[in-house]
Amino acid sequence: MKIKSLESFSNEFVSLVRLTTDDGHQGWGQISPYNADISATIMHRQVAPHAVGMEVPDTDGILDLVHRIYEREHKWPGSYMCRALGGLDTALWDLHGKIQQKSVCELLGGIPRPFPVYASSMRRDITPADEAKRLAALQQECGYTAFKFRVGKECGRDEDEWPGRSEAVVAEVRAALGDEARLLVDGNSCYTPQKAIEVGRMLEDHGICHFEEPCPYWELDWTRQVTEALSLDVTGGEQDNSLALWKYLTKDRIVDVIQPDICYMGGLSRSLEVAKMGAEAGLPCTPHSANLSLVTVFTLHMMGAIPNAGPYVEFSIEDEVDYYPWQKGLFSEPLVAKDGKVDIPAGPGWGVEISHSWLQSADYQITELA
Repeated sequence: MKIKSLESFSNEFVSLVRLTTDDGHQGWGQISPYNADISATIMHRQVAPHAVGMEVPDTDGILDLVHRIYEREHKWPGSYMCRALGGLDTALWDLHGKIQQKSVCELLGGIPRPFPVYASSMRRDITPADEAKRLAALQQECGYTAFKFRVGKECGRDEDEWPGRSEAVVAEVRAALGDEARLLVDGNSCYTPQKAIEVGRMLEDHGICHFEEPCPYWELDWTRQVTEALSLDVTGGEQDNSLALWKYLTKDRIVDVIQPDICYMGGLSRSLEVAKMGAEAGLPCTPHSANLSLVTVFTLHMMGAIPNAGPYVEFSIEDEVDYYPWQKGLFSEPLVAKDGKVDIPAGPGWGVEISHSWLQSADYQITELA
């Protein structure tokens, strides 16, 4: 069985990939969101020409196939290449699930089931009072027991989004959600070590359990200083796509919790390698999955199977009207949080049906056997 074609259906924000074999089997994957049309072009120019015509590997061989293509394009090792590779990788996993009539979670040795999620806010333009109010409403409506919100300013060089916001939002959210709620915050590369530690002490005083990306993610020694100074979990890794770098991040325990993003990493297979490195270092894995495209579906399947899965999956609370209109209608039945959990899709492959109407609205490209 050989790969006959790779098709992409894209807009600026997201790109879906359909892989077809020479005997007619198909699998669906996704290129990473954001500038996805650029990543789709890279897939057709630098990934698909190597993949089309190749034998379909078994699930244990997907990583080797991805790495062979990565090596063939070794002068372009960066983020766009990994994002493009993710479309191929995730389509291969869906293909095997559909052929074997098993979910990807089952292919990995897991069992589809309701999995705990945390309600993840993406906003800094919201007042502390309004953030606390909407999280409290979701606590009642959806049964969330864990919540993440934003502190500092994205790549803020120690500045807050506006003076006093971080202290206020931490205090108001804690007061609104109660002492039993698990609270997580994301610094998005805001702080120098000294300031991050200062903010971290304030977070510890309010019982925050997770401080994500406190320092510029490329400043690993800065992050290490914060990890060593604080008792709460310092977390990170969403931006990192180099397996060589991940060996260092895990072996030297730069963070307490690793957070690879399946789509940024280049697919499920490379993300499983990162999770394995984390397990060997005694680190839990709680991936980054900050929107409701297929990345959250991929993450649910992975977390349902790996031995060092963290206690929850990131689940965006931002709606399809005001914040992420591009994620609307990608697949037939949207993921829904109930009692603080989301079902790992149990159908074959990724267990979701791609929307035909969405595909019709997308820009189309194909690379196929001559």
